[in-house]
Amino acid sequence: MSRTFQVDLRGVVDLLSQHLYSSPRVYVRELLQNAVDAVTARGGEASIAIVVADGTLTITDTGIGLSEAQVHELLATIGRSSKRDDLGFARHEFLGQFGIGLLSAFLVADEVRVVTRSATGTPAVAWTGRSDGTYAIEPAERDTIGTTVTLTARPGAEQWLVPETVTDLARLYGSMLPFDVTVNGQAVTGEVPWRADDRSPGHRQADLVGHAQDLLGFTPFDVIELDVPEAGLTGVAYVLPFPANPAEHAGHRVYLKRMLLAESATSLLPDWAFFARCVVDASELRPTASRESLYDDGLLDATREALGDRLRGWLVGLARTSPERLTRFLGVHHLGVKALALHDDEMLRLVEQWWPMETNVGRMTLTEFRARHGMIRYSATTEEFRQLAGVAAAQNLAVINGGYTYDSEIIERLAGVEPGLTVELLEPSTLTTTFSPLGSAEELAARPFLAAAQRSMDKLGCEVVLREFEPASLPVLFLVDRSAAFQSELRATKDKVDELWAGVLSAFEKPADDRPQLVLNFRNPLVRRISALRDEALTALAVEALYGQALLLGYHPIRPADAALLNRSFLGLLDQAVPTEETR
Repeated sequence: MSRTFQVDLRGVVDLLSQHLYSSPRVYVRELLQNAVDAVTARGGEASIAIVVADGTLTITDTGIGLSEAQVHELLATIGRSSKRDDLGFARHEFLGQFGIGLLSAFLVADEVRVVTRSATGTPAVAWTGRSDGTYAIEPAERDTIGTTVTLTARPGAEQWLVPETVTDLARLYGSMLPFDVTVNGQAVTGEVPWRADDRSPGHRQADLVGHAQDLLGFTPFDVIELDVPEAGLTGVAYVLPFPANPAEHAGHRVYLKRMLLAESATSLLPDWAFFARCVVDASELRPTASRESLYDDGLLDATREALGDRLRGWLVGLARTSPERLTRFLGVHHLGVKALALHDDEMLRLVEQWWPMETNVGRMTLTEFRARHGMIRYSATTEEFRQLAGVAAAQNLAVINGGYTYDSEIIERLAGVEPGLTVELLEPSTLTTTFSPLGSAEELAARPFLAAAQRSMDKLGCEVVLREFEPASLPVLFLVDRSAAFQSELRATKDKVDELWAGVLSAFEKPADDRPQLVLNFRNPLVRRISALRDEALTALAVEALYGQALLLGYHPIRPADAALLNRSFLGLLDQAVPTEETR
């Protein structure tokens, strides 16, 4: 024996309010949507009037109306859509798709009364639904074709039926509707800002800028008009005049058939286009069940790609027609363009030609750098650039700082798409190959000093090297190979963790083939004087002090052992400099 499900309407309403809709305010949208469907079905001149007073709201439309049979099918049956389709409310131009409609009114009211008269000529009928799941249908008096919905705020929901609140919500959701919509006689609808008309280009641009100022609260850097025919989408993208966080998904204002769908839709543009905010209307994109965001399907994917192409084309056009404005734009939104350049050859060329990068010979674009130096040499991190930039420049080695976001990846990608371009990653340890060795006589004389210096540095795992390089004012340089730096960090981490994790980290430990190098500059007068010392203890103090100076000048991390050495060498040298009583 089959039985019929019993539906607890109060439970259904609670489910809608807590899990489907973000706020009870959507009841205004649902009432407007039902009215829009009704006037669309009837055609011709149409109007929708909302009246709010003393906690009661009525919304009246001049739409097609309902017969008593349609009232049973559309208002008193939850979840049935086939009859709705048969009655003509599922055609392409209608907004409603999910049969939830009037249920949202129970988010703010315990009773909803609908008085309607059908265009088919049947008598008017009144339907009264209650939140306990009961309803009543009775004959009613109504002179004109159309529908009036009345609801009174239930206790605790009065704020949602205040005239000012209803006016704001009606304007929010219905400002672009192609019908006259009023709240207590005040019009809430207006024109679509990007409508096609006889405005001059300057006038149209000014109107769109004003629209961004009024709606979004900023004056855009530029306005990009959008059109994706397959999605029935038109609108504008406003380029932000201030930097945006690329990690945050941009929110866009989306209308569906000129009814507001979402104020902060996050899936309309590609992730790299975080520098733009869109206001669009679409007729073919699908909403989610709550009608508060877009359904992610193949059409939305194609639309997102088409809008990305439009923004990409705007950037290319800006480079061609207004280089100064492009430079200003890149100064604000270079991260978005560089992110796109990792995947798009056209944007890669734009970055190469227009975005100035930091180098040790001044800021310049990759195009300018290549023209001057014939190749691209770069450091992988900003720390390495700070450590090596000055010394490399003194050796006539031009180096780009590749440590900023996406810069190293862009340089490597440029090498991959352009045959014949030489790209070299500057290794700290290879910089020593550009330094001059000492003459044979000087090297022989310096051997005792090097031996003493090496003994003082062995406990720190550092190799002492004596070379000649520019600038002569720099006495010492500390160079760490990347693999050696990794092994050093690994050993430091092992010393801090428990035995179990230390065992795990040991699996990654390898013998250090290249120890860090402490390169002493023999062209520096101070280093020459230190190398002439015959007191091994004093030599050790001097070399330890130079080691500490090299760490500080090169922005290297200071380990506890390094800090202790710095302190010891400083006090030791101070003790040597200040004579004791016996010495005096």
